Amino acid sequence: MTAPAPLSHLKVVEFTHMVMGPTCGMVLGDLGAEVVKVEPAPDGDSTRRLTGSGTGFYAAFQRSRRSLCIDLKRPEGLELVRRLLAGADVLIENFRPGAMDRLGLGWEALSAANPRLIYCSCKGFLPGPYEHRTALDEVVQMMGGLAYMTGLVGKPLRAGSSVIDIMGGMAAAIAILAAVAERERTGRGRYVESGLFETVALLMAQHMAQTAITGIEPPPMSVRLPAWPIYDVFGTADGGQVFVGVVTDTQWPAFCAAFGLEDMANDPGLATKQQRVAERARTIPRIAEVFRRYTKPELMAKCEALGLPFAPIGRPAELFDDPHLNAGGLVPLTLPDGQKVKLPALPMALDGQRPAARRDLVPPGADNAAIAAELGYSAEEVAALREKGVLCGAALG
Repeated sequence: MTAPAPLSHLKVVEFTHMVMGPTCGMVLGDLGAEVVKVEPAPDGDSTRRLTGSGTGFYAAFQRSRRSLCIDLKRPEGLELVRRLLAGADVLIENFRPGAMDRLGLGWEALSAANPRLIYCSCKGFLPGPYEHRTALDEVVQMMGGLAYMTGLVGKPLRAGSSVIDIMGGMAAAIAILAAVAERERTGRGRYVESGLFETVALLMAQHMAQTAITGIEPPPMSVRLPAWPIYDVFGTADGGQVFVGVVTDTQWPAFCAAFGLEDMANDPGLATKQQRVAERARTIPRIAEVFRRYTKPELMAKCEALGLPFAPIGRPAELFDDPHLNAGGLVPLTLPDGQKVKLPALPMALDGQRPAARRDLVPPGADNAAIAAELGYSAEEVAALREKGVLCGAALG
């Protein structure tokens, strides 16, 4: 079956690096848009060469696009890119405020030349007192409360993924698609923005609302006040760990019967959810003792048969072999060293079909010659631009 491509009518030009902007481009590309990533001369996006915790950034978020590696400090390079943008539907950028304007590629200049252009800036902060600050995922996690809610008391801890960058990129894609829908009626593009700080603020909305309703600030999730009778991680006989939730009054008697806890099911002091929450000090140790008689697979099988929410405590590396993800939730890619790998698809389906990677990961400049030819450059002109170092990169294009 052919993967859905609802955005195949869109041409996107991307000036991005790291995670936030590339996530936005990946979403549009996986959904069918033609995405051209403009990479800086001479070696392309520096994200390709990150190490440490940034090693996976390029491979995870840079699929489904073509690569144009070009020197924008040269007039010939700017001219080629302006030609490219003249026929574009969308521009995505995530550089510091003013960087694109200094190149003559800001919103006002480009929208005057191409009124249908939708120009998306992925930023640390939306307009306001902080808009000129430099932001990183970890910066906004710290200032926005996510690190506080994730860590131990007095020990703020960033979440275990670039969650704000990724969500910020997805918010940018949503804003772009809203502008595309509007353009169908008006014929004009828009300047849209997505902000990291505002993204983390949205994640904190539930805790802000809880504070407003109760008048009490919630503590970190590590010491949260449980809202459910059973909502915990339990050890198993084989040294594993399984999260199990029993959250409704209808689940309770079936749970007790399945695990030989009929006396608890018949206890009038545990008849309601609120009572069981209040009595966790005596119920959880008993339940933990029972669960330790089962291996991890056995406990999971019983929970699945009962229809309970449960989860093994997994690690990222285990997702490569997850049977559910391997049923269509991973896309095959080739790493720069030639290694074949499968990484997660977009978390959505259209008519039951998952979006796929439109293009594999490519070297910087892989599409230089093809893109230039499409813009009307002759083979001789392309060769001259390559000779001058205007078109460059590891590829021969």
